Amino acid sequence: MEMGILGLPRSGKSTLFEIMTGLSGRDSRGEPHQRGLATVPDRRFDHLVKIFNPLKISPARAPFIDVGTRGENAADSIRQALDAADGLVHVVDGFSTQNIQEMIGRYRKLADDLILSDLLIVENRLDRMTRIPAKALKPLDQTHLQVLPRLKEGLELGVPLRAQKLTQEEAFSLKSFSFLTLRPELVVINRGENAPPVDDAFNGMTDILSPVIVINCQLEAEMAGLTPPEREEFLVSLGIGEPAFERIIRTAFSLLGRISYFTVGEDEVKAWVIPSGSRAPQAAAAIHKDFERGFIKAEVVSYADFVDGGNTLAGAKAAGRLRLEGKDYIVKDGDIISFRFNV
Repeated sequence: MEMGILGLPRSGKSTLFEIMTGLSGRDSRGEPHQRGLATVPDRRFDHLVKIFNPLKISPARAPFIDVGTRGENAADSIRQALDAADGLVHVVDGFSTQNIQEMIGRYRKLADDLILSDLLIVENRLDRMTRIPAKALKPLDQTHLQVLPRLKEGLELGVPLRAQKLTQEEAFSLKSFSFLTLRPELVVINRGENAPPVDDAFNGMTDILSPVIVINCQLEAEMAGLTPPEREEFLVSLGIGEPAFERIIRTAFSLLGRISYFTVGEDEVKAWVIPSGSRAPQAAAAIHKDFERGFIKAEVVSYADFVDGGNTLAGAKAAGRLRLEGKDYIVKDGDIISFRFNV
């Protein structure tokens, strides 16, 4: 699970990377790419830490990579850097102009480069398949012959693959291509201080389906350097509920189809990251493979029921909210779980 941060030069993407991960961005280090981990903001986790006061805390973390987009072979460099990335954060310069059309143009410039890169892959694949005798075509080749011409037509019209209404089976058949525009995207517009909001206008004047978040990277960088109490006071003075970079991390985490469940105790409170839709044994494997192999039951209480039970597991149990779940249980975001297993 990784999100690649893209943007034209001086868009603020390396600053955003530094704000979220605490690491110096790629540009300041002179490196082509830079990887780092961002803590996923979660008030539920913070509350559990206060309740249990553990010796160790382990919040959920999301990996990001600040990707370089300069040079003659920028597209190839981007594709190599994003080989393991599951999604994209596209940062747009909205602080050096107040013109929404210019912002859209800047977004389109890089977005079109990614579309062209995917189009070349589609054309090369179709060209190679025309040289294969019909009898030698494998079932996957047959699927590609049906799907790729349609995708090629859409890409030529400037439509990214994520917007081309692929079926689940069709999308799965394309996994080996590592298409960039098939991956979920979050658009981040870097605006100046006191600039009017543009997210609704940006969405209204484009046909993209990606979520849009507005941030002032300069202000957020200053905020990131404050202590938690100072940051809280600063947010109150601005009339803001939370920093924008926290919404960006949380939205990116959600776009990748990830959720968190918690294990709690005096030794440690930890958030475990799993794919949404995971069943209890697969969720247990995040802790250790032995937990999955020897899975017996999962003792589960939702975060809300835990709070309603007086912030204690005993209270939740007394209220009948602590339950035993079997192998078919689909773990919910925010569940507090203790696994029973035997190896």
